[in-house]
Amino acid sequence: ESFIANLQQKRREIIKVLMWEIGKNYKDAEAEFDRTIQFIQKTISYIRSSDEFAPRAWDESHAPTTLYASRAAIGIIMCLGPYNYPLNETYATLIPALLMGNIVILKVPTVGGLVHLLTMEAFAKSLPKGTVQLISGSGRTTMPPLMESGKIDGLAFIGGSRAADRLIKAHPEPHRLKLFLQLEAKNMGIYLPDLFEDGMDGGNSGDWNNIMGETIAGTLSYNGQRCTALKLLFVPKSHSEEFATILAKKVETLSVGLPWELHDSNDRSKAKYSQITPLPNLSRVSYMKELIADAIEKGASIINQRGGDIVGGPESTLMVPAVLHPVTPNMRIYEEEQFGPIIPIAPYNSLEDDVVPYARDGKYGQQVSIFTSAVKSNALTTAKLIDRFSTIFGKININTQCGRSPDAAPFSGRRSSALGVMSVRDALIEFSI
Repeated sequence: ESFIANLQQKRREIIKVLMWEIGKNYKDAEAEFDRTIQFIQKTISYIRSSDEFAPRAWDESHAPTTLYASRAAIGIIMCLGPYNYPLNETYATLIPALLMGNIVILKVPTVGGLVHLLTMEAFAKSLPKGTVQLISGSGRTTMPPLMESGKIDGLAFIGGSRAADRLIKAHPEPHRLKLFLQLEAKNMGIYLPDLFEDGMDGGNSGDWNNIMGETIAGTLSYNGQRCTALKLLFVPKSHSEEFATILAKKVETLSVGLPWELHDSNDRSKAKYSQITPLPNLSRVSYMKELIADAIEKGASIINQRGGDIVGGPESTLMVPAVLHPVTPNMRIYEEEQFGPIIPIAPYNSLEDDVVPYARDGKYGQQVSIFTSAVKSNALTTAKLIDRFSTIFGKININTQCGRSPDAAPFSGRRSSALGVMSVRDALIEFSI
């Protein structure tokens, strides 16, 4: 609680750092800070109120033994957080690990690391010396020696699966390494045929008003730089062109600019911050361009005006989102996680022949969003998809975007998307014995 108080004194500075370093607009940076504080408060409250984390006894009258049990720390946890949510995602593992009595080594991300220079001061004021150790520099240089030492007892890693595999293999005894991994995903958005029975009406009425809002938020919140983002949209082939056109027009209305820029009003109190902001570095821009070029070469088109354009000159990383259609299985964007402002739309002829095999045979299994009509929903079709997807994905969303919240709910994934469960309660279990 002392740490929370010290951290809240840095609120304004931390929000500004998130805006300047990783290009997050004020609203999103503010939300990341506030959610982090709320997560810590909820976690502390849960420990205090739950008998699960208090020493407890089993005293069976007919048994010869009285048993006492309590949860204990694992040991030394190496914590690596991502650049896109350097505060919230990192602390969703770091704080539970500390509260369960572990020592934490925090690898400061190369991009997004400045925020930890501010939180470091709060830790120093609140915790015993040596409780949290911070390491900066190239992860490929600094992390392997630590793992090779064999002194790391647990790995809390949020990032890419290949990097996670390299770190795990570097440990001399990987069988005893406690693992908590939140990795990449290729989350599907599936639009069922019943949605289109009465037409789309420009995407502005009935079901479509909500669905288009969820689609925009799901694909482009923080420029699509979220493992939980919608990354491939499956739309019935007979309606995919109309869908792509309407979605493109809505994308064109999004404000593109620097994180602190205000738009749409001369009245500052009513103005909105930029919705699309710069990517963290030029290498991310280059990757977006590669995926777009590959898709165009193989038959896709950019549907929205200025899609894929770079605003501000050759050294800028501010990219206008690109709506791509039609996306087909031979394109890189069909399989690769873009982690950026590209919306690929894949037409399908049949759920059974096109959509279900993609989910069943895919590498990832974090979550999926199914969009269906609230009025003319084919409940049987939706129920069958839910049943089949329940053994593939960690979370199934109906008529809403993919996401991690609320923090009280278990969040995980299958296959190469996750190992371990994240929530206020579950993270405490993950980092204790």
